[in-house]
Amino acid sequence: MNIKKQFKEGLITNNPVLVQLIGMCATMAITTTLFNGVGMGLSVLIILTCCNVVVAAIRKIIPNEIRLAIFVVVIAGFVTIVDLLLQAFVPALSEALGVFIPLIVVNCIIIGRAEAFCQKNTVAASFFDGIFQGLGYTVVLIIMCLIRELLGFGTIGGGLIDAAKGLTLDGTGSGIAVFGANYQGAMILTMPFGGFLTLGVLIAVMQYALKKSADKKAKKEAEK
Repeated sequence: MNIKKQFKEGLITNNPVLVQLIGMCATMAITTTLFNGVGMGLSVLIILTCCNVVVAAIRKIIPNEIRLAIFVVVIAGFVTIVDLLLQAFVPALSEALGVFIPLIVVNCIIIGRAEAFCQKNTVAASFFDGIFQGLGYTVVLIIMCLIRELLGFGTIGGGLIDAAKGLTLDGTGSGIAVFGANYQGAMILTMPFGGFLTLGVLIAVMQYALKKSADKKAKKEAEK
């Protein structure tokens, strides 16, 4: 188990959204405010980590013919738990995310990690894989939220931060106005097309950075 390698893969070289290109539906749909992004990211991180641990723990006794069905049952159980907890303790977030919390059941990130990683690795390795892959997903959501909210509404921290009350979990935070009250934002970025556009730019930047890194590494190898 190489924790440093797993950390780098989760955030950069094998980032679930920017490299694997999975889990993009919710990524584009809910990333209009920081409140939504942080809430969705943490929900996926928790569910992914819990599912990874359970799948890794029972991987040797799961019949191969029904493994995907078992994975879905495990995922659905943890999604239900998180969904009910959000409804009970953070109802504003549950309402804001709407159907995208139940849809985590079929999120390719979680099913993909169970299939590609957890059924072949130990509980400990799967635990850290869930943490780092979930963290990589959350970081992308937060970056998208910051870009779309800032350029679209002229604020940062909408729903999560209120200039008067500070940190809030009721979804009513107005955010911190960066460009002033008279800012006429690029509202297209708060619409579905804005999600596609923002995500496309981030993917392009990530692919460019990875290519430059690979070229630099190849050049060093050739000089040896």
